[in-house]
Amino acid sequence: MAGTNVTGSCPGPMKATSNGAFQNESPLDFALPLIILQIVLVVVFTRLLAYILKPLKQPRVIAEIIGGILLGPSALGRSKVYLDTIFPKKSLTVLDTLANIGLLFFLFLVGLELDFAAIRKTGKKSMLIAVAGISLPFILGVGTSFVLSATISKGVHQLPFIVFMGVALSITAFPVLARILAELKLLTTDIGRMAMSAAGVNDVVAWILLALAIAVSGDDSSPLVSVWVLLCGSGFVIFAVVAIKPLLAYMGRRCPEGEPVKELYVCVTLTLVLSASFVTDTIGIHALFGAFVIGIVTPKEGPFCRVLTEKIEDLVSGLLLPLYFAASGLKTDVTTIRGGVSWGLLVLVIITTCFGKIFGTVGAAMLCKVPFREAMALGFLMNTKGLVELIVLNIGKDRKVLNDQAFAILVLMALFTTFITTPIVIAIYKPARKGAPYKHKTIQRKDHDSELRILACFHSTRNIPTLINLIESSRGTGKKGRLCVYAMHMMELSERSSAIAMVHKARNNGLPIWNKIERSTDQMVIAFEAYQHLRAVAVRPMTAISDLTSIHKDIITSAHQKRVAMILLPFHKHQRADGTMESIGHGFHEVNNRILQRAPCSVGILVDRGLGGPSQVVASEVAYKVVVPFFGGLDDREALAYGMKMVEHPGITLTVLKFVAAKGTLKTFETSAPDEKEKKEKETDEEFVKELMNDPRGKESLSYEERVVESKDDINATLKSMNKCNLFVVGRTAAVVSLVHSTDCPELGPVGRLLSSSEFSTTASVLVVQGYDPAADTRPLVEEDANYDQSSRDISDTTV
Repeated sequence: MAGTNVTGSCPGPMKATSNGAFQNESPLDFALPLIILQIVLVVVFTRLLAYILKPLKQPRVIAEIIGGILLGPSALGRSKVYLDTIFPKKSLTVLDTLANIGLLFFLFLVGLELDFAAIRKTGKKSMLIAVAGISLPFILGVGTSFVLSATISKGVHQLPFIVFMGVALSITAFPVLARILAELKLLTTDIGRMAMSAAGVNDVVAWILLALAIAVSGDDSSPLVSVWVLLCGSGFVIFAVVAIKPLLAYMGRRCPEGEPVKELYVCVTLTLVLSASFVTDTIGIHALFGAFVIGIVTPKEGPFCRVLTEKIEDLVSGLLLPLYFAASGLKTDVTTIRGGVSWGLLVLVIITTCFGKIFGTVGAAMLCKVPFREAMALGFLMNTKGLVELIVLNIGKDRKVLNDQAFAILVLMALFTTFITTPIVIAIYKPARKGAPYKHKTIQRKDHDSELRILACFHSTRNIPTLINLIESSRGTGKKGRLCVYAMHMMELSERSSAIAMVHKARNNGLPIWNKIERSTDQMVIAFEAYQHLRAVAVRPMTAISDLTSIHKDIITSAHQKRVAMILLPFHKHQRADGTMESIGHGFHEVNNRILQRAPCSVGILVDRGLGGPSQVVASEVAYKVVVPFFGGLDDREALAYGMKMVEHPGITLTVLKFVAAKGTLKTFETSAPDEKEKKEKETDEEFVKELMNDPRGKESLSYEERVVESKDDINATLKSMNKCNLFVVGRTAAVVSLVHSTDCPELGPVGRLLSSSEFSTTASVLVVQGYDPAADTRPLVEEDANYDQSSRDISDTTV
């Protein structure tokens, strides 16, 4: 009878799969369908919270921590029916196991991003800030541990509790800090570099302290056990450096650039991660350390590291890692914090960690002569907590070092300190966008021999051949240095931490991106570097990594501080094989519109229909027919000036079509009788055209025609007769009424909309030009300061 009772009170393990609802079996009683439901619920819930918190510029980890807490016993879990149905106790082992497997591979990725070579080169400033930012909060954490052990944590083993509290209060979350810096566009500033370097040092020290905390928190009371754990852990690290690192380096060398990484190498590496995790778990310092160490010893150069990240990152960060936050939330019961003493302790812990981290960092920064406002911002940035904090707390709870109440207090502390970081940094630190005034903001200029600077933007390899062929056509025949092109790769800042890590590496120690080893991994940069070596054109590759809602600020700031005359932008649509135009995203459409409104120079939008074909054309084979329809106005004059620049190239044939309204058909060009301003504009057009036609540049390749037109149909027919050319260069706001009924893409103007339509042509590319108008530049994004020192503060070639 007793045996029967035991069997009844201890349910057996869950079976993996059910036979289905039609067999009268509930899927929620089986492990696989239940874990699928749990994953879907956690991912959807946390993503929804992240979307809600996005306007507050909060990192996704905040949404994941809050989501885990709300799904647990603190909120939804107060319903016993919900908890027993969705997160029954018998399913938690599977949930924890899957969450920890995701965590293993995430920490492997963290190790991949943590470059010890960069940490060794950390400057004295960052090292001092890191040491001060760890030491003071650790000491205060030790003091706080005595207060907690005397109140809510009575009877706890004092030594491990002291170490866990010190680590919990002194940690800076490296991945979360990077995300916040990227959101605030501080990643490549001085303060961002100091914060990232100090956080890297902090990360390494925190893991060493955590290993120490785990080693001394075992159940065995003998101190020899802790010594053995530490010795074996040190032995494993030495083995990883001596034996595993050369193996991984060998596989890295066997993966040349441009060739796929062998599946065997990826399989071996992932197996090594799991094997190392098993070894460290057997030693007694948690499986996470094995994965982290393998990530650290994996070579960072070449495609091997990049491919590993690409294969693991989305699955781990998107699906498995949120499970860890859910598992942590299921252990967090905020309702255990009750009574004046508990809430007072929560306030004490928050004040202690903020005081220690912020004032420790600020004090060290002030000693390094960092301005007070920047030092305060740095202090709040270094106070960021996140996933690593939760790992420490969960290990402490699993090892019975932290009870439910202490655990909940520390989780809320981590949530609060991270949540306040972004709004406070925004409030106290707003780096001004300043630049020195410069003269040549348009293609039009009196001095044709002055250097022409262009910022050419692209967001995929699809744009590069046409862009390079356009640059080649624009270089003229002048001596080296007359054309300088800044080729900017526009990258949307994703939730992937690898994107941020790439920028940090590129800007480490202030070096531009193409001076780093990583330059060989960027095929786009290689294309421009190869072109630069073949032509008398100075090409400087750049990278702008930002959210699409704010990337225009990076582009405009770069344009001003590089003193360019024109920004070239790719059209937000590309041509499909059947000739129709397909949008690549509304986000890029909005980027182009914002740049047109705030640009400090002229702007060109390139509708790419394969100028020169799918590959770069050598100079001797350039043979393009370029047509400039001229109706009049500032933009048309700038378009014609660009066409005259192109005709200097011996392979370019330029046709200028000047449209003249027949008498009595004024409405073709204007909607009302011309006023004084329009008359003056017309006189300016006449003088400009006359001046350019007398220009000796490219005289033999230039043809000028005047066409008298009476209606829109005449204009359409005239332009249609030219649609076999390679490129149209047209002004955005040409002095003509709309030539098409569509209101789509108003940024192309009345003529540009017609020329870019699929019905008009499928072969002729179109460059729509907006000339810079100083009178319209009433809200400049970059404040011009005559005393601004451009040489010492020139913008980074990798901007975030």
